[in-house]
Amino acid sequence: MAITRAAARKILHLTVSPDAVETVISQLVSVLKAGQVIAVPTDTIYGVACLAQCTSAVQKMYDIKRRDLKKPIAVCVAELDDIPKIANVPIPEDLVAQLLPGPVTLVMNRSEDLNKELNPFTQLVGVRIPDHGFIRQLVRACGEPLALTSANLSAQPSSLQITDFQPIWSKLALIVDGGIIPGNNRAGSTVVDVSSPHGYKIVRAGEAADQTVAKLHKFKIFNAEDGGH
Repeated sequence: MAITRAAARKILHLTVSPDAVETVISQLVSVLKAGQVIAVPTDTIYGVACLAQCTSAVQKMYDIKRRDLKKPIAVCVAELDDIPKIANVPIPEDLVAQLLPGPVTLVMNRSEDLNKELNPFTQLVGVRIPDHGFIRQLVRACGEPLALTSANLSAQPSSLQITDFQPIWSKLALIVDGGIIPGNNRAGSTVVDVSSPHGYKIVRAGEAADQTVAKLHKFKIFNAEDGGH
């Protein structure tokens, strides 16, 4: 599919120049603060993002993806210290630090401060800190968490380069081209629910299930389906 001039104007290319990255970050923060939705690379796949506390932007994200409103969207923060602002952390800090930043989404009970219109059908929230310097820098610049989900139409394959999600370009305010994400793995992050005192539950295997389970077991946290033993 050919790239139109209008689409090309939305694409921001990441380079090795710190000044260029700062310019891209500044542009992205402006459109995010205006309630728009953007596309960004992460450590696993490309994602679409908006301000988690902006209800109209979250709704826009669902519309762009044609996503079932009963399917939750994860929240991305920049630092481990940011997690308690959006979720109640029931596992040891040392374990969290071994899992994040990384290709893992930790599902925990949400905090009172998180936007109540984000995933209003559940008391849980998935928390991400991608092992990706650019998106963490973006979240820091925004000064607040991002709602983050895969850049594709719902039920379509995940995206490893921006052309993979070209059908939704017209609905996005800006698109960050970080090149092809290494690894050729479209599985996305491993989603693990640690909200129960009875053990963990793997919600989605993703690309790091074995490593995640090994770390949980190291801290004597076991599969809830096995009785937590």
